[in-house]
Amino acid sequence: MAERAVRPAGLGRRGVARLLDSLVHAAFTAAVALPVVPRVTAHLEAKVDAARASGRTTTVYLLDATTAGYLGAVLGAVLLFGVLYEALPTARWGLTPGKKLLGVRVLATATLRPPGFGAALGRWVVYAFLGLPGSLWCLVDRPRRRAWHDRAAGTFVTR
Repeated sequence: MAERAVRPAGLGRRGVARLLDSLVHAAFTAAVALPVVPRVTAHLEAKVDAARASGRTTTVYLLDATTAGYLGAVLGAVLLFGVLYEALPTARWGLTPGKKLLGVRVLATATLRPPGFGAALGRWVVYAFLGLPGSLWCLVDRPRRRAWHDRAAGTFVTR
């Protein structure tokens, strides 16, 4: 099997690469979400003030059309960034900026080439849902040390 000739990346390198990529994603999320917070806060305060001024006991819902719109815009921007930062570079070159800095690559198990866009996107989506618990599977997986998102996408991480 040609795959045995390609060694899996060490867990330390993989972890630090993921940490770096996660920090970039978190910074982008904060940059997108923080400007929205004052608008959402002002909107909710206006709703609470209007409820108090009415003199009646009323329920004020935090999630309404306005706050859902802001939430949707932030979530859409974060998801688009994830596709552009994680899925596309992984599909094209088998790496993200964090992986490149640490010298690790994602390869398809069948071809030993970077995975296609569908596999890279699926890998990222599964990681987004399972996160650290899914990643910890690589501690017991032998010989390729594949996490659940790697298994779902048919990939593995090498150096």
